Amino acid sequence: MKGIPGRQTRGLPTGARLDCIDNTGAKIVQIVSVPNYHSTKRRYPNAALGEMMVVTVKKGTPETRKQLMRAVIVRQKRPFRRPEGTMVQFEDNACVIVTDTGETKGTDIKGPVAREAAERWPRIAATASMIV
Repeated sequence: MKGIPGRQTRGLPTGARLDCIDNTGAKIVQIVSVPNYHSTKRRYPNAALGEMMVVTVKKGTPETRKQLMRAVIVRQKRPFRRPEGTMVQFEDNACVIVTDTGETKGTDIKGPVAREAAERWPRIAATASMIV
């Protein structure tokens, strides 16, 4: 995984529910853990835009429900600052289901995808219809 220059505002703690915006069959997912998260003792792991996390499917098709999967955050409600100084904020929290290597499991992504996530994950950028 490539790193993002600068630091992203971590807007989604463990336990947060997100919309899944691809066509894998999952509708609502919940964050279980954030791999490679290093922080202070007794602090809940948080995830930021463009990070991979482990999620469980709460609503979706029977084949995908109650499964642990990896996902990448592509939109977050919490405002974050871009290097040029603009503040960006989305209307919802959304993610895309991926494999362990970062390949998208679905073939279509609905809605906009943040530029930070698209730069870090090339397969998401290729599948996305709109990059903001």
